[in-house]
Amino acid sequence: MYMKIKKGDSVIIIAGKDKGKSGKVLRSYPSDSMVLVEGMNMKKRHQRPTRQNQHGQIVEKSFPVHISNVAIIDPKTNKQARVGYKMENGKKVRIARKSGSILS
Repeated sequence: MYMKIKKGDSVIIIAGKDKGKSGKVLRSYPSDSMVLVEGMNMKKRHQRPTRQNQHGQIVEKSFPVHISNVAIIDPKTNKQARVGYKMENGKKVRIARKSGSILS
């Protein structure tokens, strides 16, 4: 599956419990159509002690969010935008549809 959002992009969550929050994409999972956004979709997980004298603990972990619940942030306007493509100097580049600015 081809995804328009890549690692390092600034995105905003448009649906779910973190709606309205923004963060950076740490990792993308194209086969599952999901992205891991920094500090979003936090869940608590129990962790076993790994060494002899260590205690078990509850850790908060960031989990992936479906691509349909995420929108890219336009660098020019700092608002959500759709992603488009354009040929520039013989190379295909991603652009923000609203302002036409080039995404990294």
